[in-house]
Amino acid sequence: MPSFDIVSEIDEVALRHAVENANRDLTNRFDFRGVEASIEQKGLTVTLKTESDFQVQQLEDIFAKAAVKQGISAGGADRPDKPEHSGKTFSITLTFKQGIEQPTAKQIVKMIKDAKLKVQASIQGDSVRVNGKKRDDLQEAIALLKASKLEIPLQFNNFRD
Repeated sequence: MPSFDIVSEIDEVALRHAVENANRDLTNRFDFRGVEASIEQKGLTVTLKTESDFQVQQLEDIFAKAAVKQGISAGGADRPDKPEHSGKTFSITLTFKQGIEQPTAKQIVKMIKDAKLKVQASIQGDSVRVNGKKRDDLQEAIALLKASKLEIPLQFNNFRD
């Protein structure tokens, strides 16, 4: 029976490349000359630090563009509402999540069932497995999820006939 898995994974190597590219862009930016600003990564956490609130938002835009070029959605990261202020620096910590959380997985299963496609969706730990009799039905499910407005980036892998 054809099946595929719906997952939400962040490639750490691509994230590191996005941080390196954003730092390279940062050194070339005229508005950041002579300003203490940095983008640092530890695991799946990226910290953006600079001297003013406005510059942190610009730094976040620089990082988001570099992340999109590497195929990473910065929208899938946990982000504080406003920058943290300590001493003379402002910082934002973006935490990227691996896997699909239980409420989101239930929402995905409900969306598939509500669409009345001829597939079955089941939660398998931090992923969702979709089974169906025809490959076309599975492709309809993928198209449905790509068109949905979920907050996390989704990948479709382990496609089997």
